[in-house]
Amino acid sequence: MSSAPVHAPASNDVIATIRDKALWIRRRSFQMVYEAQLGHPGGDFSAADILATLFFGVLRYDPERPDDPGRDRFVMSKGHCTGAFYSVLAAAGFFSESELSTYMQPLSRLNGHPNRNYLAGVETNTGPLGHGLPVATGIAIAGQIDAAGFRTFVLTGDGELQEGSNWEAALTAGHRRLENLTLIIDRNRLQQGARTEETASLDPLDDKWRAFGWQVEVVDGHDHAQLLEVLSASPRGRGRPLCVIANTFKGKGVSFMHDNVAWHHGVPNKEQYEQAMAELV
Repeated sequence: MSSAPVHAPASNDVIATIRDKALWIRRRSFQMVYEAQLGHPGGDFSAADILATLFFGVLRYDPERPDDPGRDRFVMSKGHCTGAFYSVLAAAGFFSESELSTYMQPLSRLNGHPNRNYLAGVETNTGPLGHGLPVATGIAIAGQIDAAGFRTFVLTGDGELQEGSNWEAALTAGHRRLENLTLIIDRNRLQQGARTEETASLDPLDDKWRAFGWQVEVVDGHDHAQLLEVLSASPRGRGRPLCVIANTFKGKGVSFMHDNVAWHHGVPNKEQYEQAMAELV
């Protein structure tokens, strides 16, 4: 089983590995979207640094024993961003990278939304937004009851927080003081068709989570050192769940996609694909 890092300043080697993996996730996921002409590349890019940090600096897992009871659990609640999620699972060794070329094809295991019945490393089926945090809260409650050593992490989008089920879970997790639960919010401020604050204002988002009994940390969601520090810190003695608000940009890394709502589910033509790949270096 891969080991979570010692809770000390991150080494340059760890940060370099995470940086390289995040770049690879962006490039490979964009290639998948281009070839399939389907996907959600803007959200793939905003989440890439978070996913790389989790899988190559924080989570304890063994791809050869994906059901190991001691593993950390990760729930990808923003399940539409499968380009990035499948890429990081392949990079982590859960299945062959060559299978990524089947993305969205008929009979492929790599559906538009992740399915735990098909792929190791997928803890629960997601896609309908607002389901991941409730499921993760249930997993964390089970761990608390069993006094288990695993941690539970869940990544949501920010537009997803308009789903009321998240706030029911937040209330429960705060009440039960689930220190083994970490929520990461991909706060790119864009959702399908509009900005989150134009659709249903979330700010002040940090104060909302504190009011529900959570510890809150606000970080640059593209800064690997910041992410690694806050996500790898021991939860023991915290006495409450952790909410990490990761400020990000949809389409991060490519000039014409950066902070552009059209790339929530946009797909590139040949010229756009070539330009993006030239910029992702």
